[in-house]
Amino acid sequence: MSRLALALALVLLAGGAQAHDTWLLPRSFRAGPGATLLVELTSGMSFPDLDHAPEAQRLAVAKLRLVGQTTEIQKPERGEHALALTALVRYAGLAAVWVSTKPTTLDLEEALVEEYLDEIGAQHVKRQWNERKAPKTWRETYRKHAKTFVRVGGSDESWKEPVGLDLEIVPESDPAELRAGTNLGLRVLKRGRPLPGFVVAGVAKGAARRLATTDAEGRASLVLDKPGPWLLAGTEIRAKGDAWESDFTTLTLELAP
Repeated sequence: MSRLALALALVLLAGGAQAHDTWLLPRSFRAGPGATLLVELTSGMSFPDLDHAPEAQRLAVAKLRLVGQTTEIQKPERGEHALALTALVRYAGLAAVWVSTKPTTLDLEEALVEEYLDEIGAQHVKRQWNERKAPKTWRETYRKHAKTFVRVGGSDESWKEPVGLDLEIVPESDPAELRAGTNLGLRVLKRGRPLPGFVVAGVAKGAARRLATTDAEGRASLVLDKPGPWLLAGTEIRAKGDAWESDFTTLTLELAP
């Protein structure tokens, strides 16, 4: 385990879960009307393995949208490795589930900062960091945003519509119809507006992490070449005085063979 991974593992155990990824993973990406969905929220270093369960009180938003109706997800339950979100789905369609966390602040050891920024593809921030005069401290206030979809006995085109996360990945193909080998187009939105120059990572178990950068319209594409669950993830970091602010965002999808 690298020094960065070890340091971030300690952060996870301390309840911060600052870096690496936080995602929502349904027990099944398909259900029928009348079913109770179970979607698990976890933070970890090895998608799709469940690792660290965020505390329920850290959630600022936990919602579900189905057939145009949005509801709050009530009483998440914290287990050993994930925070379980459950919701009854009564109608056929494509359910979107999403969460956002409250802001949390973390200090990172100076020697690990560049490795952290390389990992998330934040080269412009790395240049700003290197230009700072010593002594340098890394204090970051961050929020996590995560989204997933579950097909409930049918599908619709609601996947085209953002759910309203402050930082959001929106697929440009029906997430319930994806197959291995798909070159998936996507949009990245910051408070509803296209975000150019944003690095998106594609992650699957046993596959190399691949990166794409959004164009002037906030669009990018990634080839997803393995069946099974995939994680799309990215981080926006910005300077705020002597400190930093960031938003992490993820989207999970499942690809058929």
